[in-house]
Formats: sequence, C-alpha cells, structure tokens
Amino acid sequence: MDVWFFLIQVLNGVQYGLLLFLVASGLTLIFGIMGIINLAHGAFYMLGAYLAYWLAGLTGSFAAAVLLSLPLAALVGYVIEVLLVRTLYRRDHLDQVLLTYGLILIFNEAQRVLWGSDVHGVAVPAALAGSIRLTETLAYPIYRLALSAVCALIAIGLYVVIQKTRFGMWIRAGASNRDMVAALGIDVKLLYGVVFAAGAALAGLAGAISAPITSVAPGMGDSILILCFVVVVIGGVGSVKGAFLGALLIGLADTFGKVFAPDFASFTVYGVMAAVLLWKPRGLFA
Repeated sequence: MDVWFFLIQVLNGVQYGLLLFLVASGLTLIFGIMGIINLAHGAFYMLGAYLAYWLAGLTGSFAAAVLLSLPLAALVGYVIEVLLVRTLYRRDHLDQVLLTYGLILIFNEAQRVLWGSDVHGVAVPAALAGSIRLTETLAYPIYRLALSAVCALIAIGLYVVIQKTRFGMWIRAGASNRDMVAALGIDVKLLYGVVFAAGAALAGLAGAISAPITSVAPGMGDSILILCFVVVVIGGVGSVKGAFLGALLIGLADTFGKVFAPDFASFTVYGVMAAVLLWKPRGLFA
C-alpha cells in the first residue's frame, strides 16, 4: 500500500473522528451532566446542515450561513429544554427516551414541510475549494483540512471552558451534586438550559460545516446519532476527553474498515467498541 494513500486515509479518519466529536461532545455533556438520554440529538445535526443549505442560498456566503446557523440551533435547543426536557429531570429514562424519540419524528416532519424530501448539496467555499497535491495522481481537499482544524480548535476551547473557567466549574459541580449547587445560589435551571443549548449548537455546527462534503438529506442525523452513542460509550459517559479519544478511534476504524473490508465496515466500529468495553467496561474515562 502506498504511503500517501495510507496518509490520506489517516487524514480522512481523523477528520471524520473530529466531526463525530463535535456531535458526541454535546451528547455526553447532556447525558453526563443532566442525566438526559437525548435521542433527538442527531436531529440538531440535521438541523444545522439544512440551516447551512438554506442560509447559504439566502446570503450567498457559506461562512455567514455557518455563523447564523450556530445561534439558531442553540436557540431551538434552549426552547426545547425549557418547554419539554426540563420536565424529565426527576423522571426515569423510559420517559426521556419516549419524549426525545417523539422529537425525532417532529424534527423529521418539520424538515419535510420546510425543505421538502429532496437531497441537496452545499458548495464548498471558493477560498477552500482547492486541493493539496501529494503525488501526480493523489491530492487532498483543503476544505477537509480546514474542517479538521476548526474541530480541533473547538475541542481545545471545550477543554479550556470546562476545566479552566468558573462556568466549567459550575458544570462539573452540577453534574456531581445538583442540590448542593442550587443551595449555593447558582441557577441550576439556567445552567442546564445553557448546557443543552450548547450541546445543540455543537451538533448543529457539525451538521453545518459537514454539509459541503456530505449530502443534505432527510433523516441524516439518525445514522450519526448511533455512532455518537458508540463514541460516548467508548469514552465513558460524561467525559469530554473520552468522547474525543473515542471519536478518533471510531473515525479511524470506520474509514479503514471501508477501505480494507467494505463488506464488514460496520462491524469494525462495533468491534472496536466491544474490545474497549471488554478492557474497560465503563469506558476509557468513566
């Protein structure tokens, strides 16, 4: 196997893993801190992609579309948390699953009403439309490198916010003991609303920036949701660091599985999950 071909697959795997991390980080924050199993999390990924497609058509600028889709996804997430999810904190996981599954159906139907059932594409920004030539026959798209860089910067930003800021301290404390945090005068309801909105914004951002390299299609969030749950399980529920490492593992396993064993590509992802859980049943950083 040519070394350049191997390098391209590594870059593809890392890029896909970083994209998965954006979605999975919000999922693990919501589950680990708020105790909510949010099956509708993938719908925010779909929402971000469709907002990018729609806003790019309105503004003529993909960068503006991404920047505008981020607060819109966060706003939708915050409204859903206030109106619906907030009623589930003291209830069991079955109620959470039923409600969030219902949200999937609502999101999918709303998408069909607003944008139809056709598959759409979003053009790569002109400034990032080129490729870096590696050999006479192989090149790597600049946009994929830029996407990886953006995801990596956001991962660093998440680490700094959660580990080094007062807001991050409130988040960690709320995950540990909600009643004690409330007794200290912190508005836990507002805190949880912001966390849920941030998780929705991360998923929406992932959908928006992935739109130029994937098809914007109905139900596109369902498949990535399954992989994100795999990432969360591998990394350990509530661990952003675990979600990062788990996402890279799954991204590389999925990419190389499709290249070397396309008939068993889906098995490679779950094989990695099984191997990790046999070694650490609660995930890498539970």
